[in-house]
Amino acid sequence: MRKADRHVLIKQLVNNNTIRTQEELLHLLEKEGVTATQATISRDIRDLQIVKSPDGTGQAKFELFQESQGQKEETENQRLTHIIQDVVTKVDRVQFLTLINTIPDNAPILSAAIDEVSMKEKICTLAGFDVVVVISRTEEDAQVIENYFKTHAV
Repeated sequence: MRKADRHVLIKQLVNNNTIRTQEELLHLLEKEGVTATQATISRDIRDLQIVKSPDGTGQAKFELFQESQGQKEETENQRLTHIIQDVVTKVDRVQFLTLINTIPDNAPILSAAIDEVSMKEKICTLAGFDVVVVISRTEEDAQVIENYFKTHAV
């Protein structure tokens, strides 16, 4: 199956099902006759901007980020601001590193959004499961990054 067709199917599955893990998404794709690896699904999730957000029971489920925000044409800065508000739980700084904690499994989405935005204070980002590290050249640059995230986090 072509990537574009798989993306359409994934969007439909996310919109029509409560999916909590990548394994559940893989299983639903297999039921539709699509064979994919976990790495492929991870890339698809990032490409489609799928995030985890709490449902009515407080458990996290997959959701299309843009559709959850109701805006299709956000600027990169607006998109980053929305993601910060939705997923950031804590911001700390250690010298020239800014550590941004997220709700579980959302650090890669935040990292990708940060990478899309031009920030002269940022060299690069590293993402784990629930933490993003923003590397800056100086402590002063890291302070600017820390302040930015603390200002936009809810």
